[in-house]
Amino acid sequence: VVSVSGHDYGEALSKSILFFEGQRSGKLPPSQRLTWRKDSGLRDGFEIGIDLVGGYYDAGDNVKFNFPMAWSTTMLAWSASEFGRRMGPDLPHALDAIRWATDYFLKATSVPGLVFAQVGEPYGDHNCWERPEDMDTPRTPYAVSAQFPGSEVSAEIAAALAAASLVFRQVDRSYSALLLNRAKTVFEFADKYQGSYNDNLGPWVCPFYCNFGGYEDELIWAASWLFKATKAPNYWNYVAANTPNLDNHKSKTINSLPNEGGSFAEFGWDTKNAGINVLASKLNADKFVCSVLPESPTKYVNYSAGGLLVKPGGSNLQHATALSFLLIVYARYMNRADRVVQCGDVKATPARLIQVAKGQVDYILGSNPMNMSYMVGYGGKFPQRIHHRGSSLPSLDQRPQQIGCKDGTPYFESSGPNLNLLTGAVVGGPDIEDRYNDSRAVFVQSEPTTYINAPFVGVLAFFKGRPNL
Repeated sequence: VVSVSGHDYGEALSKSILFFEGQRSGKLPPSQRLTWRKDSGLRDGFEIGIDLVGGYYDAGDNVKFNFPMAWSTTMLAWSASEFGRRMGPDLPHALDAIRWATDYFLKATSVPGLVFAQVGEPYGDHNCWERPEDMDTPRTPYAVSAQFPGSEVSAEIAAALAAASLVFRQVDRSYSALLLNRAKTVFEFADKYQGSYNDNLGPWVCPFYCNFGGYEDELIWAASWLFKATKAPNYWNYVAANTPNLDNHKSKTINSLPNEGGSFAEFGWDTKNAGINVLASKLNADKFVCSVLPESPTKYVNYSAGGLLVKPGGSNLQHATALSFLLIVYARYMNRADRVVQCGDVKATPARLIQVAKGQVDYILGSNPMNMSYMVGYGGKFPQRIHHRGSSLPSLDQRPQQIGCKDGTPYFESSGPNLNLLTGAVVGGPDIEDRYNDSRAVFVQSEPTTYINAPFVGVLAFFKGRPNL
């Protein structure tokens, strides 16, 4: 392994937040720093008379998938509430990134009895290689309701709004109160009308963001955030009553792959189990630690020869960033309680958890067998051909005339580097052999997503504050 010492976590943090500006949909503000991106999706929702302008594109396409967008928002908010004091001048940008999403979620939940789950017809969108500014594919809005429920997407939006309300409490009390009140309403809706959006919106949300882990975890996760934001005992009672069932509820598939049991190490846009154990129980997430620690006898994840945490499926780095976030948060809880975790005969100290997380961060930033950073714009060598429409096509500044649906294909097929730098984007990353294919066509490796970056913001803020720990 080529060791690259002295990573600049502060620089990486700034860039990891900047990435979200490249994913913005809607009317861009004068403060926009990634200036090659322009306004897009300005009529979203207008065909049904509802303003659904704003929010984020999830990855390298131009669809607004609210389920992963909401989890990314929850994680940005958790990052800011847990590590905001370490962010320094980046904190206002992190708050902007959160608010860009929550402003949109307020719109998506503005009609009583409806929660919008998606904007954009995904097959039409994915069939084109087109700038978001040029979109001419159907911007169909999809919603869940009492009759056609979607508890997972509704509850995750409630979690995002509740988590964000905590962040804005010190900055903008009226906005914080608005977010919290809406979170309560949306959670009540999600809990009262239980069901999965797979059953009602399956043809449009699957296979992209099908929910494989059930919706029970989102309901408990949302209640955990509402308890954290309100301290109201009814939310805590909900978490306490339902969490035991979650551990018994063995999801048959996780991220669309067979699951042999072991939801303790699951945390991402689809499955919230490990996050619930860390957030809600604080000192009851030992099984999570023992499922991730490399030397643990009950380890449930794999590690590449180069040291990367690996799980089946694509976009590997989503696991490395999300699970590292939980390790750091849990290490801090352990530290305050002056305790260690026992995994069989292996003892895990808070410092060891931090060390494991730091190994993942350093790997992503360049300390790996490829000797390359997996964050665009960080380090001397980083991915040049990411699977991302806006980044790969000429910007409106370079080519103001429309580039049609298939007119962008030569840019997709080109072996040249992308024309616009999506600074801070963390790609899906290498495989279990530590190999990375810098090709737009290999999207499981080369596509960045909001849910890879969101937890990484918190992780980087932690190491910026204590680089030598």
